[in-house]
Amino acid sequence: MDIIIKNIGCLVTCEGSYRKKREEFKDAKIKKNGYLVIENDKIKAVGEGDGYKEYLTSECTVIDGEGKTVTPGLIDPHTHVVYAGSRENELPLKLNKVGYIEILNSGGGILSTVENTRNIKIDQLVEESRKRLDIMLKHGTTTVESKSGYGLDLQTEVKILEVNKILNETHPIDVVSTFMAAHALPKEYKSDREAYIGEIINNMIPYVSENKLAEFIDCFCEKGVFSVEECRRILTAGKKFGLNIKIHADEVETVKAAELAGELKATSAEHLVAASDEGIKALAENDVVAVLLPSTSFYLMLNHFARARKMIEEGVAVSLATDCNPGTSPTESLQTVMTFACFGMKLFPEEIINAMTINAACAINRESEIGSIEVGKKADIAIFNSKNLNYLIYHFGANAIDTVIKNGKIVVKN
Repeated sequence: MDIIIKNIGCLVTCEGSYRKKREEFKDAKIKKNGYLVIENDKIKAVGEGDGYKEYLTSECTVIDGEGKTVTPGLIDPHTHVVYAGSRENELPLKLNKVGYIEILNSGGGILSTVENTRNIKIDQLVEESRKRLDIMLKHGTTTVESKSGYGLDLQTEVKILEVNKILNETHPIDVVSTFMAAHALPKEYKSDREAYIGEIINNMIPYVSENKLAEFIDCFCEKGVFSVEECRRILTAGKKFGLNIKIHADEVETVKAAELAGELKATSAEHLVAASDEGIKALAENDVVAVLLPSTSFYLMLNHFARARKMIEEGVAVSLATDCNPGTSPTESLQTVMTFACFGMKLFPEEIINAMTINAACAINRESEIGSIEVGKKADIAIFNSKNLNYLIYHFGANAIDTVIKNGKIVVKN
């Protein structure tokens, strides 16, 4: 059944199926008194005024968009949404200024979640992760990237990637899968990191590729985790097996991971809180999408954020994501990220929505299908109880979603 959304107070189209940079990044292609026509799972028509009337039939569903803001469905291009357990016990450590890497090296952090995830049955892991996707959907997210990395052995890494596959097939949200065994050094390889790297390269990557369990490969390139040279080896091996490259880059300290992302022409480099000027230039010169995670900076109490304005000035395509995970960003809401992106990174509302739609689509190679409201694209739509885009960012701390449409079907209402 067709859907018509009419009288839209603020129709944010984010038009254009490519990376938005510099001046274009500031323009979200907003229409006033707009309309949107959906046929089956695709967008059929977009315009202003009463042009929707020619598409009216007795069988179509009509939604009145007066006083509302309509955007493309939000896209979350960096999550660790599949995991077991929680880590609220680390909150006092953070308040006592114990560093992230220090917690990890003491057996906490990622390694704590690894133990929980190894010990949970796959059906339980599906249900825990499904609940998080439900929350995301209710906040306007229609596509997520989901990384493994809480297994750190072949059996559990495959289990996580299988959960991604199950959720992609059974949940309204589309789930894009990333293989990330290079998330931390597992305790059983603590005294032999070279053996673990060999396990990733020689056994895990071939298995993941042959069984089509992931589209991307990622590494945590950070002091105390994996070095630039180690990540180069792992990511290059993944690329040989057909996996596209992402990099957790320069999250806490500058290790020239952004430069590596440019060298390898990665699809995206992520975090980038400590990225150098040279690293930012490398991203711009090699068309690497910067996926920034302001809620992580907030939660880690770093008191600073990735230099989004510098990246925009240099011509980097900037995206935003939740980094949904149990240890450094326990949130499913991209609306929450909007707040930190605005007040922490000083991004403007139109920049933020471009970062969460079309640029986020570019970060997962989906820009020809989703990320903007244009004829022929998938009908993934978020309708907000907000009179304009500025108000959506200005009024924070509450879920502003009225309706979510996914693949042309209403999946969230009121």
